[in-house]
Amino acid sequence: MIELLKVLACMPFLLYACYADIKTRRVANEVWVVMFGVGFVFIMYDLITLGLPYLIRNILTFAFIFTFVYILFQLGAFGGADAKVLMVISLIIPTFPDIVINGTQLPINGVPPLGVFAFSVFGNSVILTVIVPIGLFIYNLLHNPLKENLKRPLYMLIGYRTPVSSLEQGHIRMIESYNETKEGVSFGFTRSGTELTTNVIAELKAYLRNGKINDSVWVTPGLPFMIPITAGFITAVVFGDLIFYLTLQFMMM
Repeated sequence: MIELLKVLACMPFLLYACYADIKTRRVANEVWVVMFGVGFVFIMYDLITLGLPYLIRNILTFAFIFTFVYILFQLGAFGGADAKVLMVISLIIPTFPDIVINGTQLPINGVPPLGVFAFSVFGNSVILTVIVPIGLFIYNLLHNPLKENLKRPLYMLIGYRTPVSSLEQGHIRMIESYNETKEGVSFGFTRSGTELTTNVIAELKAYLRNGKINDSVWVTPGLPFMIPITAGFITAVVFGDLIFYLTLQFMMM
């Protein structure tokens, strides 16, 4: 029962973090402070009931996750909020929660050898981000003319077309850069994309009014990583470690 309560206690903070990340691309540090404060009740309960072995395991688990996410943060792999949530999760739920619901043992796929819950949450989140390119591809197939998709098929995996006339500042970037030439306006792919600042939007709309470009450009949404982390958390609780499961399936083949 206590393991289920840990999961339920974490969920409101994860869901709120998803909301904040979508709206502002920031999650206040206070969220993780309060989350740790709530989780501290469970930490103390486990410490009292399980004793020194639990304390040692928790310290080692936290040290491992801290080192792992710190390296990724320094490499720019994800933001500070993503690192902090994994560290807090590692303190509240250091190992996989042992939950039984209606006779069903969770996680369904069992516990991987390493057994560090937060690490599996991260691994699951990375795998689940694959859903985004698949979803964008299907969306483009259904909404774009075939001719437009064939021009730039790889764009279908990372973005979508949107009217220039309705462009606004937000959490999207153009996939391409652009330059005005004697022949008109040329577009070309750029890894960093083009930020849709007020000046860029005004310039594109001016090109549209003058007939120099069509009323659509390819943009890419900046998916907040907090969403895959939350999905990875739920998946780890219910199903288990996706990387471990896929590795086993591959070996069995």
